[in-house]
Amino acid sequence: MPEPKDDLALLTEAARKAGAVACRFVGATAKRWDKPDNAGPVTEADLAVNALLLSDLCGARPDYGWLSEETEDNSDRLAHERVFIIDPIDGTRSFVAGEDTWAHSLAVVDAGEVTAAVVYLPMRDMLYAASRGGGATLNGAPIRSSKQTDLAEATVLAARPALVAERWHGGEPPVFKRSYRPSLAYRMALVADASFDAMITLRRTWEWDIAAGTLIVNEAGGTCSTTNGSPVRFNNPDPRIDGIVAGGTAVQAALIDALA
Repeated sequence: MPEPKDDLALLTEAARKAGAVACRFVGATAKRWDKPDNAGPVTEADLAVNALLLSDLCGARPDYGWLSEETEDNSDRLAHERVFIIDPIDGTRSFVAGEDTWAHSLAVVDAGEVTAAVVYLPMRDMLYAASRGGGATLNGAPIRSSKQTDLAEATVLAARPALVAERWHGGEPPVFKRSYRPSLAYRMALVADASFDAMITLRRTWEWDIAAGTLIVNEAGGTCSTTNGSPVRFNNPDPRIDGIVAGGTAVQAALIDALA
């Protein structure tokens, strides 16, 4: 079986090709549709990138399973030890709006753990990458997560619904400096490179949104867990996680302690 570093090279090449495909479309004019059940928009760019990645990645690793936001899921992937978990465009709303904070999120999972990961923002030429045991990088340079220890001084990426009082001990969210970015994969990458101290989402989250970011944060020296502090496992029959907290070790632990 290929080593994580070999899978990382494959993901890196595929991510750059995906960026070239996506950038051929103009977000505001790309054909788009709304998914059922208010699941958000999908564009012709999402579908084109998904087709490219499915062909290239599964062509190179035909014995790996496949889980992608833009491919109808089935149980076949559960029979595979190794699985690609892919979000062709994370932050489609940002893509449609013509913004530059959308990303390609690519990961390889082996027996539930991420072993190779790439988050690529082509409009910003930012490629975050990690392999298990190999550290994390941004455009080839090593990155490390935050060393902040004081939650009150921490910068935390979180949507407003994460601050609802009933989700926190004492009925009050802790004091921290809140910011927001629309792409979950990008939020996790910004935690990995210490641009922010932590990120939190309390809603049920699809595996493809967070698989790559989880390894990148961990390999940058940070910590990722579910909201109750459990390790995150991937390629589940229901590919959703009940929220995630990621950050520098001290701030991440403080957020977990503060959650009800």
